[in-house]
Amino acid sequence: MKFVVSSTDLLSHLTAISKVISNKSTLPILDNFLFMVTEDGLTITASDSESTLITKLGLDNVEGEGMIALPAKLLIETLREFPEQPLTFQMDLSTFGVQIFSENGKYSIVGYDGADYPETPVADEDKVETLVVNRKALLKGIEKTLFATADDELRPVMNGIYIEFTSDFMSFVASDAHKLVRYRRSDAKSDLNSSFIFPKKPAALLKNLLAREESDVKLQFNDKNAFFSMVNFQLICRLVEGNYPSYNSVIPQNNPNSMVMDRLAFLNTVRRVSVFANQASNLVRLSLSGNRLVVSAQDIDFAISATESLNCEYDGDDMEIGFKSTFLQEILSNLPSSDIKLEMSDPSRAGLLLPGEKEDDNEDILMLLMPMMINV
Repeated sequence: MKFVVSSTDLLSHLTAISKVISNKSTLPILDNFLFMVTEDGLTITASDSESTLITKLGLDNVEGEGMIALPAKLLIETLREFPEQPLTFQMDLSTFGVQIFSENGKYSIVGYDGADYPETPVADEDKVETLVVNRKALLKGIEKTLFATADDELRPVMNGIYIEFTSDFMSFVASDAHKLVRYRRSDAKSDLNSSFIFPKKPAALLKNLLAREESDVKLQFNDKNAFFSMVNFQLICRLVEGNYPSYNSVIPQNNPNSMVMDRLAFLNTVRRVSVFANQASNLVRLSLSGNRLVVSAQDIDFAISATESLNCEYDGDDMEIGFKSTFLQEILSNLPSSDIKLEMSDPSRAGLLLPGEKEDDNEDILMLLMPMMINV
């Protein structure tokens, strides 16, 4: 079996799908790429058994067909050192010996039997739901919620993004029980009411692939797997099993106290003040009175403290509320507007953080942060 391929083109595709390969795989064959050569071109597969990435390339001068598994790390490290040039791959499928010919050299590696590679799940058209999803909507939904997913071995349903389709919107929800993000798109919807929990790792992989794409995404899913088909790539992943918690019930509806202020000024103040917070609790206090916000933190053990005062637009009763500074910074970093609105009912209930103005009429974003007890 023999084919010719561009060195940079091959490296680009291998780099994109290599991120799925795990360093802790229990199957040695998964340390390899699966190369499948046909007259239509080259199909390359990478997997960690839970998630699979597939990409296709056109080839020149193809002789023969077949499949072989090639060492991923060795192949990528070799290709990185080549300038743009055609490379000729010559493979012996009886011994799995591979020779790579460049303009000035020859490189020999040993592959493995492609038949040992795990079978890739296939979407049964009769048993999956099929949608065409706007690429931008899917990318932004993942970007805005991925940071809020949990790492909870006891509650695996929290370790992913809950994606919900209705006739009115497509919704992305993520929560770690301390913070919650709900991102909705009115320009991505479905005739069917359906949902699934998208695991964190494949969500991050898909986010990277979507940045390379320009066309809409074909999404198919059943109760076990999801299949994301793009022009150059396909992602197949096993879904998180279980029922996602009723997230709407934890979003407070009546919040009479409302603050509007510059997002970056607030974020930078929290960053500076939080340096003086107790390292165990990371607590920062927000004191609101009139049109004034006072952000403070202290660490009694080291006798250090910090206080900053900011102008804001505040409508409500004087109040003091505490938040974990790392969570507050994450939320402020991911809100997509110059001003933010913080809505609260009382110091013991969750605060809602919303963009001050919409950048896109098709999107609706809400972030929730649970407060911390303040020891007066």
